[in-house]
Amino acid sequence: MAPISFDLSRPLPLQPRQWQSQLIQLLRSRVAQPAAAGHDLLVHAGPGAGKTLGALLGVWRLLHDRQIERFVVFSHRSAIAAQWRQAATRLGLELQPWSEAAGAIEPAGAGLLLSYQSAALHQERLRDLLNRHGRWLAIADEAHHLGLDPEDPEAAGWGQAFSGLTGGAVLRLGLSGTPFRADQLAFCAARRIRTRDGERIVPDLCVEPRQLIAAGDVRPLEFRFQDGWVDHGRGGLEGAAAGGELERSALSAEQRESWRGRNLRRAIQLGDAQGIALRVLLAARQRLEQVRGDHPEAGGLVIARDIAHARRITDLLKEQGDQVMLVHSLDPEAASHLQRFQQGQGDWLVSIDMCSEGFDAPRLRVVAYLSTVVTRSRFVQAITRAVRLQDERCKGEPIPRHASYVYAPADPLLMSHARSWSVSEPYLVRGSAEPDDAPPAAGGAWSPLDPLQAVADSAADVIALGGPQLPGFVSNLPRKRSA
Repeated sequence: MAPISFDLSRPLPLQPRQWQSQLIQLLRSRVAQPAAAGHDLLVHAGPGAGKTLGALLGVWRLLHDRQIERFVVFSHRSAIAAQWRQAATRLGLELQPWSEAAGAIEPAGAGLLLSYQSAALHQERLRDLLNRHGRWLAIADEAHHLGLDPEDPEAAGWGQAFSGLTGGAVLRLGLSGTPFRADQLAFCAARRIRTRDGERIVPDLCVEPRQLIAAGDVRPLEFRFQDGWVDHGRGGLEGAAAGGELERSALSAEQRESWRGRNLRRAIQLGDAQGIALRVLLAARQRLEQVRGDHPEAGGLVIARDIAHARRITDLLKEQGDQVMLVHSLDPEAASHLQRFQQGQGDWLVSIDMCSEGFDAPRLRVVAYLSTVVTRSRFVQAITRAVRLQDERCKGEPIPRHASYVYAPADPLLMSHARSWSVSEPYLVRGSAEPDDAPPAAGGAWSPLDPLQAVADSAADVIALGGPQLPGFVSNLPRKRSA
């Protein structure tokens, strides 16, 4: 193969952002010398960074330099696959979806689009097809879904299938906005590095949300956590009034894990006497009205616990005169509702599991998180739906952009995630070292990043986290202030 020239005189179809230019150069270097740094390249870029376009601009350059002949994109949802096709069309690239009916037919264009599910179900047929691809690049969208479990390889169907099918690729590019997993498993298209703490997954290129905020590419987030007392006892408050035992816990200060989880389950109940969930919804509605003074088409998102919970929230919002769209995985009209909301219809979107990765609605400015799922990945995926920008609004807004807002019960884990959402955290693979970040015993601080604690009768206050963690933007975050 002839030496590769890194002259970028041939213009790209679109002007890349700075980090996208870095990705293009990195891809060209790694394809030219794949053995020097391994077979995998992981990119961690926050929501709104332009991962899809960045990867496709790199593909465009590799194809025009004749460093590759084909590329294959693997994704986990049909909605995300559609976004890949739209982005490819913008660059003049043909990205053809694979179907079972097509079988081993050679795709007409340079690009092939596969779902992780299809890859797992049709490995033999796809292996025959991909083996005829010559020099090709594999792209794993949201690569953290491709978990690898050494103790139970058969359980990790997607990861196992991807690994088996992409062995012949010249390079495997992994893209992720949240490159970590709640189970701490390793995943595909990511290099592992041995450190003193154990085996870690470290991105080859990391674009943190705070960098995107500083560049004006996405919105900062401001958080309002509703604190409150949660009462537990036999017979509830009525039983306590009759002489029964009652224990009271401040939502934000509880560090016993079993109590913390129980507090959050009570806090999101709409009919609970403490009214934490109702106050969260009321504050979120008021904020959306304020935002609409400057952004008339702005909308809100509520993440609910389950379908019954989502329906109750929907009914409450409708009683206030709001136009609400309820979406969940069992609703055959869910995709239509999502599309209508993206196009500007409705005030609120209420969902359980369909508005995280891949859902792009730049009009979203307010998120109310009323779920008991407290993993960092799920929380960050939900709240960052509100960081994207509408192109037509960019010219009229300063940098940093106007903030979007997140409202939630003052659960200690959620507050800890909020404090670190804009920075990249190291990912330690499970079993490679003893975990050293378990929650401390009662009486200790929950996290070195989270000094916020409910104090005495102030537990009903709103705990505010303002702005991104950027030098010059925020010096000292306030401990407590009203919304």
